[in-house]
Formats: sequence, structure tokens, C-alpha cells
Amino acid sequence: MKVVITVLGKDRVGIIARVSTALAESNVNILDISQTILQDYFTMLMLAEILDENLSVEALGQRLDEVGKDLGVQVRVQAEAIFSAMHRV
Repeated sequence: MKVVITVLGKDRVGIIARVSTALAESNVNILDISQTILQDYFTMLMLAEILDENLSVEALGQRLDEVGKDLGVQVRVQAEAIFSAMHRV
């Protein structure tokens, strides 16, 4: 299942490393990534694929939420189909 992951918060060292490590440990493959820093604010958008059939979007979201709390950033995970439907005009 493909998911869209967004990360937003104050920039600091290690955000990409910590999020990427949590994804790798969860057997989630990063398909595409974009990140921008606007002044002191970090934004990142990832398209990733959950390879573990037993891992739900909700469970991945909880794992990344914990990482985000440690980093002081907001991490959100959505199924790609839901994300696409929400942004279809």
C-alpha cells in the first residue's frame, strides 16, 4: 500500500534521518521525497510503500507520531488513495 507522509515543524538536525530510519525499520520503502526549508520551518513530503502486509497505515502513523514528538515536528501519514481523493478538484 502506498502512503503519503508529511512532516512539518521547526528545522533541526536529524529530521530526515530519524523519519527515514523509522520507515526502514518498519519495512517501508521511500519512493519519492521532497523537502523545503522556509526560513526556520522544515517541510517534507514523502511517497512511500508499506511492504509489510501486517503493518497498517494507523500503526505506521503511531510510530511516526512518536518520532515526530521526539523531534518536535508534526508527522502525518495518509493512504495515497485517500490523499488523492481529498485533493482532487
